[in-house]
Amino acid sequence: MPLSPSDLSGRKLVFVVTEDWFFASHFLPMARAARELGLDVCVVTRVRRHRDVIEATGARVIPLEAERRSLNPLAAGYAAGQLAAILKDEKTDLVHCIALKAILIGGFASVLAGVPRRIFALTGLGFLGARGDGLGAFARKAVRFLVRGLETKRTRYLFENPDDPRMLGLDPHGSQVMIVGGAGIDPERLKPAPLPPQPPLRVALIARMLWSKGVDLAVEATRAARAQGADVELSLYGAPDPSNPKAIPEETLRSWSAEPGISWHGPTTDVASVYAAHHVGCLPSRGGEGLPRTLLEAAACGRAIVTTDVPGCRTLVRDGVEGRIAPADDAGRLAEILVDLTANPATVAGMGEAARRRVLDGFTERDVMETVKTLYRTVLTA
Repeated sequence: MPLSPSDLSGRKLVFVVTEDWFFASHFLPMARAARELGLDVCVVTRVRRHRDVIEATGARVIPLEAERRSLNPLAAGYAAGQLAAILKDEKTDLVHCIALKAILIGGFASVLAGVPRRIFALTGLGFLGARGDGLGAFARKAVRFLVRGLETKRTRYLFENPDDPRMLGLDPHGSQVMIVGGAGIDPERLKPAPLPPQPPLRVALIARMLWSKGVDLAVEATRAARAQGADVELSLYGAPDPSNPKAIPEETLRSWSAEPGISWHGPTTDVASVYAAHHVGCLPSRGGEGLPRTLLEAAACGRAIVTTDVPGCRTLVRDGVEGRIAPADDAGRLAEILVDLTANPATVAGMGEAARRRVLDGFTERDVMETVKTLYRTVLTA
């Protein structure tokens, strides 16, 4: 029998995430879900410019200095000690750690603070899952050893696709694991707009400008498709991430933007307007994704999707239904897909309609909220 919010009223849930922008961009529905259960919610994170939007959910924000890309074990140990003191002071009932760095710091802090109820949310494998990083199986085994070493009988894992649990030696259908539909989308905020006239076929890639996102593959494929006479244009929206070693230099982005049919516009906060002016959403990721929000947004806007056969991307998109899937790191195949879509506007429109239906079936914010509410009830009442 479902529990009422009063059954959990006053219990303390602490989110641990390294960056406030990351929580504000992806995880506000989870904070709202916890508040609907009557939980007292704190978000421990590095605070920059997003405190207000997080606190608007009813959560409190507690600053923590933990560099997202730092590999310094002394710095990580200091952050874990600082976090353990916070967990004790807050009399924490449940710790929800988001992404690998937060899992390692938050898991160790939970051990120090004696908090056995833990949710480890791996939102993608990042550098562990991307192709061509040269790290191999050793790094994945090391991460598996570290994360599973922080596990208790009351630990549960949250993933965004069914492929990633296997990296930690977990059964994606097991009782320890729950799969959630990415960050979730508000289908009332992002709605389909009429497709613009064609030709040209207008393709939008909205993402951080990283090599791992395959931005260069989209550029190469567009060049090749245009060389074959296809009337296709590629628009890039996003900024390099200065804290990410895989960031594409700005001068490279500007040089691409000087080529015919390719334009870099920098970051955007108006995704709906971007897709209203385009026919296709594209993310030729090399891997390491959870379930890319940019693909959910494109689907919500009723746009066909071109992506790659990597975990997360293939979770949402079925080849020939919501879009087209190419092998990872294969610009030639991407070019063939663009040429084909340029010649078949009816197919593009039909895939966009299917993508909208797909996102409404398990990938909305409300879907995510109900999933994590079930998870919180299960862990806190076990």
